[in-house]
Amino acid sequence: MKYARLTKEQFEELHQEFINFLATQSITADEWKKLKIEKPEVAEQELDIFSDLIWEGVLGKVKYLEHISPKQLMLFHVTDAFIELIAIKVEAENIDITNEYGYKWLQQNLHDDAVSLYTSTKAIKDDRNKDIFVLIQQGSVITKGELYKYFADLLGE
Repeated sequence: MKYARLTKEQFEELHQEFINFLATQSITADEWKKLKIEKPEVAEQELDIFSDLIWEGVLGKVKYLEHISPKQLMLFHVTDAFIELIAIKVEAENIDITNEYGYKWLQQNLHDDAVSLYTSTKAIKDDRNKDIFVLIQQGSVITKGELYKYFADLLGE
C-alpha cells in the first residue's frame, strides 16, 4: 500500500465510488460479501487498492497545504516541480496564533523582533504525491491557499 487505508467514515462517504470500483473489478455485491468471509486477505487488498486510488486522485489536485501550531505557521505551495514554503515563527510567550487574538497580533506585528519569517523552495525529486502525503501525515491540511497568497503578497514573493 502506497498511502494509508481510508477510515470507516471515508469509506462510508465514498460508498457509491467503492461499489463502482468493485464493478470495475467484476465483483458483485454478493461476491464481495462472500469474499470478505472466505478470503479476507483478498478483500483487504481491494480496500487498500481503492484507498490508494482515492489518495492519488486527491493528492494530484493539491496546490496548497497549511500546518498551523500555536507558535508556527507553515504554508506550502505545491507545483509539479517544487514545494515552496513560507514559515512564520512567533517567539512572543503569550501569543498563540491558533486563536483569533494571536492571529490578529501576528498580522499587526509581522515586523516585530518576536516574529521570524522564512521562505524556502524544495525540488520534488521522485513522487510529488508522496511528498504531499508525508506533509499531511505530519499534520498539514489541504487548503485553497488564501493564507499562502496573503503572506506571499506581503513578502513580495
